[in-house]
Amino acid sequence: MNKPHPEIDFSSTLTKTQTDMFNRYLELLIEWNNKFNLTAITNPADIIQYHFNDSLALARYIDFTKIHSTADIGTGAGFPGIPLKILFPHLHTILIEVNNKKRTFLEHIIKEFNLDNITIYPHDWRTFLRNTEYNVDYFFARASLQPEELVRIFKPTSPYKHATLVYWASQQWVPEKIEAPFIKKEVLYTIDNKQRKFVFFENLSTIKE
Repeated sequence: MNKPHPEIDFSSTLTKTQTDMFNRYLELLIEWNNKFNLTAITNPADIIQYHFNDSLALARYIDFTKIHSTADIGTGAGFPGIPLKILFPHLHTILIEVNNKKRTFLEHIIKEFNLDNITIYPHDWRTFLRNTEYNVDYFFARASLQPEELVRIFKPTSPYKHATLVYWASQQWVPEKIEAPFIKKEVLYTIDNKQRKFVFFENLSTIKE
């Protein structure tokens, strides 16, 4: 017997429009995944838990009403950037994704939901750091690059060295020597009875080029 689908954790605070958007997002992700292999998670209940709820869980630890702009590194099919954009439509959101098929899906989602103030950046992380100067308050990295690559953001020449970076990690994750100086805090949270943690990185010290 199949267990009932879990509700999105923020279902009590979602408007009807937002609820409809998440339901449609689920439908489109399953539909497109059959053609383009957007995500390894294909069960609807698991998508809600491990993509939607895992993305929105960060809203318990950040006051997004005070944030203007975010960037999602290696967003894939849009996680966590699009769920957070649906929940907080005022955000200016940058989705960094090199895969063409995934970008095509993101473009479809943006058009389907009529999302504004959202940008898809089609090049890799290092190119983003070298060639852009967006105004970004928070960067998010969920199941994309390793932290040793992500902390390049804090190099002295980086235009984003004063931003905050949030990394989705397993409970067992331990920082390497290059990453540890930038950790401001770690926050434990639970998804589907599995404990994970958000790691907040900031420019607490400097690193050499």
